Amino acid sequence: MSRGTCAYMDPSALQYNLQRVRTLAPGARVWAVIKADGYGHGAVQVAQALHQADGFAVATLAEAQALRDAGIDAPILLLEGTLGPLQALDAVRLRCDTVVHQAEQLAFLEAMAGQLEQQVIWLKVDTGMHRLGIEPEQAPDFARRVQAIRPGQPVNLMTHFASADEPKTPNTSIQIARFNKLARELPGARLCLANSAGVMAWPESHADWVRPGIMLYGASPGFAKTGLELGLKPAMRLTAPVIALRSVPAGDWVGYGARWQASRQSRIATLAIGYGDGYPRHAPDNTPVWLGGQRVPLVGKVSMDMLTVDVTDVPNVQLGDSAELWGEHLSVDEVALHIGTVGYELLTRLSPRVDKQWPSD
Repeated sequence: MSRGTCAYMDPSALQYNLQRVRTLAPGARVWAVIKADGYGHGAVQVAQALHQADGFAVATLAEAQALRDAGIDAPILLLEGTLGPLQALDAVRLRCDTVVHQAEQLAFLEAMAGQLEQQVIWLKVDTGMHRLGIEPEQAPDFARRVQAIRPGQPVNLMTHFASADEPKTPNTSIQIARFNKLARELPGARLCLANSAGVMAWPESHADWVRPGIMLYGASPGFAKTGLELGLKPAMRLTAPVIALRSVPAGDWVGYGARWQASRQSRIATLAIGYGDGYPRHAPDNTPVWLGGQRVPLVGKVSMDMLTVDVTDVPNVQLGDSAELWGEHLSVDEVALHIGTVGYELLTRLSPRVDKQWPSD
């Protein structure tokens, strides 16, 4: 039985944000990135809501398996490729496009070339992120080897931006120039560069495919703006009920370690959500929560199952009222800024005991 802590999902927001991608990159096909359980929203339900995407990008074979088990028949891209020949065979079985970002991956694909009739291979090139990818000078040789495995298949190239959310830095322009130089050496190659920040700020990177992730969920990829300020619609509203109300005299403390001390006679509401649900323990005092039609400050340390907020100035709050931790009234990006993290982390760290409700549930 639910204790009332719930994340409400909005498929229409996902669809709206996908249309924003289409508007910003009208000539590109869209890999909708739904790794990490659809950024905490539920990968299968997100894929069903985003059925108009051209394909879905995931990080692991288990994520791909979950989509296929649910009847998702769209193209699936394994962003990190596979580790070893057994995983490569699983990728073939699941009909996944796969990324090759190092020599070992290409070698075991070559060893099973006869079984790759339907598989699309993407070469990931390191243009400056220095996390995954072959060196640009290796790409022509890798491309020839891929075409030997899959005769007639166009070369597929991708890269990943390190600083696309910082338009004033030269890094992304340098990466695009390196990638375009390589693309000129491989005419006819299909290209994929842009993540969410690239979609929003770097139209010259849109190419044949784009790979939006965080913007699909209504949160910000950066730019010192929230998703709401960027015109995106939040796809998740995280709520928790008020389970206790109490008066705290001036001078008394609230929570573990007595971090917060009341400067006046205060009314404190306890909410049924804590770090066991994924709300960060290190959230500081004054992190905003929406309750009673306005913002109220978090006070005291977050516990495993509960947190406390000061509702002295919201006299209408009652037991059972629902507080919004982020969502329609309070951007996850603003909450993340107070906590010292990013919206990505808050969305993906929700624990399984938080109910995730979709309109059909």
